[in-house]
Order: sequence, then structure tokens, then C-alpha cells
Amino acid sequence: MRQSESFFEILLFSASQGEYEIMQNGNHASIQAIFQEKFGRQAILMIRACGRINLIGEHTDYNDGYVLPAAIDKHLYFAIAENGTSTCRFWAEDIKEAGEADLKNLIKGNQLWLNYLRGILQEFQLDGKDIRGVDVAFGGDLPIGAGVSSSAALECGFGWALNQLFNAGYSKSDIALVAHHSSNHFMGIPSGIMDQFASIMGRANHFILLDCRSLEHRYIPADLGDYQIVLLNSRVHHELASSAYSERVAECRAGVAILQKYYTDIKSLRDVDVSMLEKHQNEMNPTVFRRCKYVVNEHDRTLQACKYLQNGEMQALGQLLFKTHEGLRNDYEVSCAEIDFLVDFAKDFNGVAGARVMGGGFGGCTINLVKDDLVNDFVEKAKLAYYQRFGIDLEHLKVNISDGTDILL
Repeated sequence: MRQSESFFEILLFSASQGEYEIMQNGNHASIQAIFQEKFGRQAILMIRACGRINLIGEHTDYNDGYVLPAAIDKHLYFAIAENGTSTCRFWAEDIKEAGEADLKNLIKGNQLWLNYLRGILQEFQLDGKDIRGVDVAFGGDLPIGAGVSSSAALECGFGWALNQLFNAGYSKSDIALVAHHSSNHFMGIPSGIMDQFASIMGRANHFILLDCRSLEHRYIPADLGDYQIVLLNSRVHHELASSAYSERVAECRAGVAILQKYYTDIKSLRDVDVSMLEKHQNEMNPTVFRRCKYVVNEHDRTLQACKYLQNGEMQALGQLLFKTHEGLRNDYEVSCAEIDFLVDFAKDFNGVAGARVMGGGFGGCTINLVKDDLVNDFVEKAKLAYYQRFGIDLEHLKVNISDGTDILL
């Protein structure tokens, strides 16, 4: 899962004021102009960082499992240049907020978005990299809190910019590790690496089958036949999400601890099968058992999904998405009424192969496999039904699978 978006990204830009609004025409040219306006000179480097989707494999990355994400064409753009000081100055265009980081004293502050950037700076320092003060302006069209990993884009975009500006010598996969380590340690988020890896390692028109234990990966063509991926953003974020993520991590580890008494080679739920769980079910809290059962089954579904994808079996693939949502709703308990409504609507709509909640849960987006010629009808009817039920204007996102974070100029 991500760090996970619907748990943490709503915090990312909400620090103390108002709703987040994306730049309606956000692009690298506008960020260049904003940099010039804020810092009085031209940026010398432009970076484009990507959001991501995850087809299947939810809440498996922090259990050393498999995931199937892809980078998408929703971006954060970074303009950056050295400033000749030991202070880093930032302008977050999408919320019209400034922030600073003192390279001699990198500690958390009240601006949560800025803490993500401080964490990256600290990781470079701990690794002995020679970095100096920079000015940075960033913004884009990547929605916050929708389950598309804007925090990972923030981390990886800034990390890749520092790497290029100061010739730090990191590879792209190194930056994913740097960003993941920063999230775990500086930010204190016990997350997996999927989001950072997908954001920076994406390849156009391909999903990434990623082994989150070894980081071995292969690219699988995103040939969906006559189906499209459509994201429906519920535009809700329930407060329960902020505490539930850590609880789920702890519950998975509790299950592993019980099984390790009998199977000494087990390191995580990645190493567990259903028969092991069922054999020791009575030794587990019922909630812990359900959490572990979901993860073990999701590992299997992710590998099966790759086979269906490669064979062009979209209906079978879609059924796996529905099963994943059922598990997330009933066993992992990270859904909510709004999301369940959208998935049930998709299930009843002729022309949708599958749907599920994407990201951490308790809000954010559903990911839907929809027949090409029915996308507009599906979106229009979903919007109407959702507004009638909840009084919320549903947002839809048509996304393309793109190359990952990279240099623009």
C-alpha cells in the first residue's frame, strides 16, 4: 500500500489552513514562472514527479509482498537552484505557502508537507552527501488525498532534484529507498516502499510487478484490451484513517509473531499460507486472524492478476478486484460507506469488469475497469447516484500510465 495516501496525504498540504486546490493548468512552464517571481532568478533544473495507481496488491507492501502499481500522468513539477546559503527555501504553489529548512538543524515543524522535504534532506546528510542550500518552487495537477501518492511524488521529485543538482550518484531505485527510509524514520510512518518505487521507476504503458522484499521487479504491458482505468475520487477522508494504518501494521505483526513460534523461517506474512493461518487460528485474536487472512489472500490475488493481465482476461482480472475490495471491507476493515457505495454501483453497472478501493482506505479513490465505449455513461451515472446519496460532487480521473519521475530541463 502506499504510505498510505488516504491516511497521510490529507495531512500533507492541509497543515493549518483550508482545502487543498490543485493548479488547474499546472505545468512546468508555470512553475518556472513562479520560481522566477518568488526567488528573483531562473531555476537551473526542472523535475517532473509522478503519482501512481495500484491495480492490485493493497496493504501487502509493508508485509514484504507483491504489488502491481504504475506511474500515471498526474504530476508535481519542481523548479530548483542553489542559493549560496545553508538554508533551503520552498514555495508550495498549490497552497500558496512558504517554508524553510535549516541544513544545520533538520527537525520536524508544524508544516507537515515541509517535513517530508526535511526528511529527504536529512537522508542525504546521513548518507554523507554534500548538499547545500536551495530554492524550490513546486506544484502541479496531482490530487491530494485521492490515493494516488502525492507524498511519494513530493519525496521522489525533491530527492531526484537534489541528486541531479549535487551529483550525489544515486540511481532511481536508490532514491526510492531514500524516500522510503525518510518516511519510515523521519516521518514515523511504518509504510512499505510501493509508492516511492512506482513514482520514480514507472514505465509508460506498463505495470510494475514489484517484490517489496527484494525489490526485484518486472514490467508487464498494460494491455487492457477494450477497457480503460477510471478513478472515482470520493472526496472524503474519514478521521479514523489516521490511526487505523498503524493498527493494521501492528495486527499483521502480531499474527506473524504467533506463527513464528511454530515456523522459525517466517519473517513476514509474505511467508505464510492460508493453511498455516487456519491451523493456528484459535491462538489468534479474531481480528488479527482476519487481517492476516486478507493479506495472505491478497498476495495470491496479485500474482494471479498478472497472469490474467498477460492473457488478456479482463473479466477474470476484474473479479479479483471485486474480491480484493470485499477483503478490504470485511476482513481488513478499511473501507467506508461512500467507497462501498461506489464499488457496489460499479458491480451493478454493465460494462465494468471490476472495481475496488485504492490506497489506504477510508476514502480516496476507487479504481474501475470500464469498457471504452461506456466510460462516459458510467461516470455520468455514478456522479448522479453518488450526489443523490451523499450530496457530494464526485470527481473522476482518466489517467494514462506514464514514465516515472525524471528531468525536464
